[in-house]
Amino acid sequence: QLQLVESGGGLVQPGGSLRLSCVASGFTTDYYNIGWFRQAPGKEREVFSCISKSGDSTTYEDSVKGRFTISRDNAKNTVYLQMNSLKPEDTAVYYCAADAIYCPYGNSWHEYDYWGQGTQVTVSS
Repeated sequence: QLQLVESGGGLVQPGGSLRLSCVASGFTTDYYNIGWFRQAPGKEREVFSCISKSGDSTTYEDSVKGRFTISRDNAKNTVYLQMNSLKPEDTAVYYCAADAIYCPYGNSWHEYDYWGQGTQVTVSS
């Protein structure tokens, strides 16, 4: 069974940090670009970061650039999202997703081949 499972979410104060993990099972991440998208309350899902199969190319949406870092360890079938300097507007459910061809971006989250169930991140004092 092909599956992506996110973990690492939680409640953090503004300015704090969290590291999310995305573990794949049933398939090898080596052959997939991996993206992260999020859905804030009352808003649509939006892809904000993606990493290529080899890890040599990463992209970030402007609102997270310089604060979030995406990385991958293909030996562990895992992709990470390090989130620093968190803001209340980062509050959302975070999902990871896999695509064999390219990195769908923006509101194209549904173009990914697979995605997980999400993990809640709440930034609040």
